[in-house]
Amino acid sequence: MAHRCRCWFIQWCLACAILGGLPATAHAEDTLIWLLRDLPPLTIFEGPGKGQGALDQLLPILIEHLPEYRHQVQHVNRARGMQMLREPTFTCDPSLLWTPERAKYIVFSSQAFVVASNGIAIRHSQLDAMKPYIIEGQFDLQAFLDAHKTRVGAIAERSYGPVIDERLKHADPHTLALHYGNDALGSLLQMQRLGRLEAVLGYWPEIRYHAQQQGIATDDLSFYPIKGTAPYQHTHIACSDTPLGRQAIARINQVLREIPLEQVQQSYASWLDPVLRERYLRDNPSFFQDFPEQ
Repeated sequence: MAHRCRCWFIQWCLACAILGGLPATAHAEDTLIWLLRDLPPLTIFEGPGKGQGALDQLLPILIEHLPEYRHQVQHVNRARGMQMLREPTFTCDPSLLWTPERAKYIVFSSQAFVVASNGIAIRHSQLDAMKPYIIEGQFDLQAFLDAHKTRVGAIAERSYGPVIDERLKHADPHTLALHYGNDALGSLLQMQRLGRLEAVLGYWPEIRYHAQQQGIATDDLSFYPIKGTAPYQHTHIACSDTPLGRQAIARINQVLREIPLEQVQQSYASWLDPVLRERYLRDNPSFFQDFPEQ
């Protein structure tokens, strides 16, 4: 009897030693929540090209290379996404512009995906009225806002890059139409069509896509870069600044160094108009050397 007890005790000790020596990954995985916004041509929720955006292709590759986590995808608007990233949750956004304010509560990947910068869309019927603000093919957003005569539409809590953000930050609220909804850009384009706005901010491929979804002819819109902005912007993968978020970004940085991104860049380029596409692909090798954080 004593011998059996002694054997059982030895077996129990061995089991504890083995279990205690198992790595942390043997325990239940943490759930990483990916926050996706409808942001054609990076992510496309509905309509033609649904699920075929550039980041729609990248995200499954990232998930495959991060088997230590359970992955959950959640569709959010910009305002809700920022709220979740501020909270102590394990959430990540695959496409976010770096800003000093966001860096206070969000941790960003070191490698970025480069997109053509935000600009402004104007209906052809409004071009004569907008001529004073169009100088050498660029739009003077500061002069437009200072005039206090017209309104520009923007998505609430979105960053458009440091130059545009600074202009909007100090603008008279009456000159801004901020939209918080899920189909914010589509709604702003409809407001513009009805004459309630003179201009709408956004990425040109995104504006064209949503205009088509709203039944608005893209030939009726002209797009202008904003005076003082760089031609390209860097979007990063970003996670809530928590221990799990920081750990995930370290792993994501490692994965991004290992996987080829040429296919994702080609996918994005295919959504650009021919002139912009040619310039984007030509400039691609020098993106990280020539263009500052935007």
